[in-house]
Amino acid sequence: MTPSVDPSSVKVNLTTGTGVDIEWKDGHRSHYSFPFLRDACPCALCDDERSKSGREPGESPKPATGELPMFKAAAKPTSAEGVGKYAIKFHWNDGHELGIYSWQFLRDVCPCEECKAAHTSAKTG
Repeated sequence: MTPSVDPSSVKVNLTTGTGVDIEWKDGHRSHYSFPFLRDACPCALCDDERSKSGREPGESPKPATGELPMFKAAAKPTSAEGVGKYAIKFHWNDGHELGIYSWQFLRDVCPCEECKAAHTSAKTG
């Protein structure tokens, strides 16, 4: 069965800061933490940076080496808005707001164990 890329419900938990919960029309449920989503930003700038560093969408960047580690506030959107019928966009607390997270993209990067296993087998198979 082909995974659905159409959500039946989307819940953005801005107040609690717990992330985004999507139930897909095929019954699959996905949970995305806000730090995961910020690290998975699909905009050209973030995608280019990830490609250069060899990171996958959602994978955190390695901390810069230095004498003193810099404090970095946890990623959290200040607001979120729908983009047509195909995506969602976040305005992040670090000022970034270029990424448009299509339903297809979100389903492709679903971080649940079942989907991670499917991604791994697709890459190795």
